Amino acid sequence: MRCSPPHFSCTSLVVLFLSVATVCLAADPYVFFDWTVSYLTASPLGTRQQVIGINGQFPGPILNVTTNWNVVVNVKNNLDEPLLLTWNGIQHRKNSWQDGVLGTNCPIPSGWNWTYEFQVKDQIGSFFYFPSTNFQRAAGGYGGIIINNRDIIPVPFLLPDGDVTLFISDWFTKSHKKLRKDVESKIDFGVPDGILINGFGPFPYSSELASGGFPYGTINVDPGRTYRFRVHNSGIATTLNFRIQNHNLLLVETEGSYTVQQNYTNMDIHVGQSFSFLVTMDQSGSNDYYIVASTRFTKSSSSAKATGVAILHYSSSQGPASGPLPDPPIESDTSFSMNQARSIRLNVSAGAARPNPQGSFKYGQITVTDVYVIVNQPPEKIDGRLRATLNGISYLPPSTPLKLAQQYNISGVYKLDFPKRPMNRHPKVDTSVMNGTYKGFMEIIFQNSDTTVKSYHLDGYAFFVVGMDFGLWTENSRSLYNKGDGVARSTTQVFPGAWTAILVYLDNAGMWNLRIDNLASWYLGQEVYLNVVNPETDTSENSIPENTIYCGRLSPLQRDQSQRVNFSGSQRSILATSRGILLALFAILISSLAR
Repeated sequence: MRCSPPHFSCTSLVVLFLSVATVCLAADPYVFFDWTVSYLTASPLGTRQQVIGINGQFPGPILNVTTNWNVVVNVKNNLDEPLLLTWNGIQHRKNSWQDGVLGTNCPIPSGWNWTYEFQVKDQIGSFFYFPSTNFQRAAGGYGGIIINNRDIIPVPFLLPDGDVTLFISDWFTKSHKKLRKDVESKIDFGVPDGILINGFGPFPYSSELASGGFPYGTINVDPGRTYRFRVHNSGIATTLNFRIQNHNLLLVETEGSYTVQQNYTNMDIHVGQSFSFLVTMDQSGSNDYYIVASTRFTKSSSSAKATGVAILHYSSSQGPASGPLPDPPIESDTSFSMNQARSIRLNVSAGAARPNPQGSFKYGQITVTDVYVIVNQPPEKIDGRLRATLNGISYLPPSTPLKLAQQYNISGVYKLDFPKRPMNRHPKVDTSVMNGTYKGFMEIIFQNSDTTVKSYHLDGYAFFVVGMDFGLWTENSRSLYNKGDGVARSTTQVFPGAWTAILVYLDNAGMWNLRIDNLASWYLGQEVYLNVVNPETDTSENSIPENTIYCGRLSPLQRDQSQRVNFSGSQRSILATSRGILLALFAILISSLAR
């Protein structure tokens, strides 16, 4: 007896094909990047110096992804010292293993590669990455992150005609290694040698600069069109004021939150902060215009080089930019800057990463479960070394990362005893960690007892900025809180002699870094980790990566580089297998239809 081949109707084949396609393609997409981090030689201020680039670019490449995509970045460290990259503002939902700071990761040794793999879960907006160790951020190594809305969720403004990423940063001609030693020796940075815009020095707008021969940046635009400018302060110490000659800045987003749309003529952008503006090319277009980033609160007469100037070039332009640079705010006027910050509000009716409005989370109606008042002091000598403290403790990174110590139940690496308020005792160096309650609602007040603006950043979360004012915070200060439309972000400024209050919902389990983003402060110990553990078995928190690098007390577990897992390769294999299944089914379908 002869067996006939199985018969499938066209309808059943189509149903089978669509079912398998749904399974294979419904998962959130993966995107892959291979990066080599190395030294480059550049002359942004006319002096040849060593900078840190990625794939030969300074600044580095932009990660342009969409909500919920999986990002795989294979990083080869060609520097002469260990490296970590951190992803400023990316929340790494329940996956602090990918955060790229010393409390969660052993650094990538020189000559090694390591693959980051994370999902941009439930996020949209403008962010950036940078090296988090060894003062390397002072030499560059930073680049942009764009997280686009999913198609099903409308953006709360008309789609712009173009998208522009700008990095504004203070810059020093000393190497990052020399700056690192200066900080240890209490040598003040002083006024930066210049301000860079996208890695370029200033356009020669003055006679003082005309002979410098600096390369400068140019942004090409068409008249009548509107562009989205994503502006990041990727510097290490200095608040910068951003403005464009004769053009308004319509603020629409900051660090993943759509804002109430307001026009500004300029914006103070503090260290580590990111903003999105819509800028309409509504001038005649007969000439070019200045794009300016200048220092704020430096308390010193800066040279012309310490103002960053790029060119906005209209395609119809017949001549160069001319006239004086647009006026900045009064240099020492912190009240102007604070009032400007207070004016930034959350767009409560807009959807973002999810369809429900941003304002549907009624943070002002939630009972606070924990309160921390964190006070930063100026640097001082502790046990003979210059250190800086939060609540009297200068954080000392242990040789074994906190997250690894927690994973392997290693005692004595850290203590869950960070004080909720400053204590009446001598300052000390210690590895003290904040104990957060999972799904608790924490209020944190940052009190700045130093003489310069500080930027506080929290990994793993977006927090609500609910209040800021000059003077000492008291219980009565809560009457000033904005409990309805405070903007949610990950980096906030605290002015000297002032306080800023935030509220944060601790729904993201992990070990998360809370730091002052000003690099000298961070380097000298003004950081702490927030430990958030789900007391129940949390199968959704990511397990330790197979390619984990081990160091400190866990060094014996480290395998040779050649034996470690290549995550990007394994994921490519998975995707290739899925595509193969789909192609085979499609071929069967076509063959059946042809009969």
